[in-house]
Amino acid sequence: MPKRPRRLRRPSPDSFQPLKTLVQILSLQTIYYISSAVLILFTALVAGRAFSLDLIFSWRSVRGDNTVGWTLSIVWLLCSGIMVIAQVLVHARSKMVLDFSLTLHFLHLLVVSAYEWEVPKSALWWGVQIASAALMVGVGTWACRWRELRPISFGGGGGGGGSSGGIGGGGSVGAGDSGGAYEMVRMKEEEV
Repeated sequence: MPKRPRRLRRPSPDSFQPLKTLVQILSLQTIYYISSAVLILFTALVAGRAFSLDLIFSWRSVRGDNTVGWTLSIVWLLCSGIMVIAQVLVHARSKMVLDFSLTLHFLHLLVVSAYEWEVPKSALWWGVQIASAALMVGVGTWACRWRELRPISFGGGGGGGGSSGGIGGGGSVGAGDSGGAYEMVRMKEEEV
């Protein structure tokens, strides 16, 4: 019996795409540093302190014995809240939030270590990074799942998610559409 020729498989849309992943990581990292720079610049100006790159890239600035260190801690946590929004906009996949959040914090650790030429030794800095990663993973997963599970609107006519439309909602999908080409009509009870 002759062998059947093997069909070539096409890669699925969810398959590994290294260039796309790299671009997403770089865009998230860029958003992370831009948002932190803006927030830290704002707090430095309000506090009357001179702005320097040490406030962003040095772990020595995040200390528990002065108000600047505690303020920077709060600013880094606010920045992680901004990054939740960025993750929803950049990749919008709940299964990727953990990977992107931990990658972002690992790259930040590398940048901070390269800037100071040593691994951070401040317990508050490590605590802020762990809390920031946990916040990004927890809230980011919730936000991405919320976006993934929103009802899909078919047609251009009405709003999506009313009680009169949709499957099992008592009406027909597409009844108010301009073309009416795609329409789901409810079945009668006897036909079921």
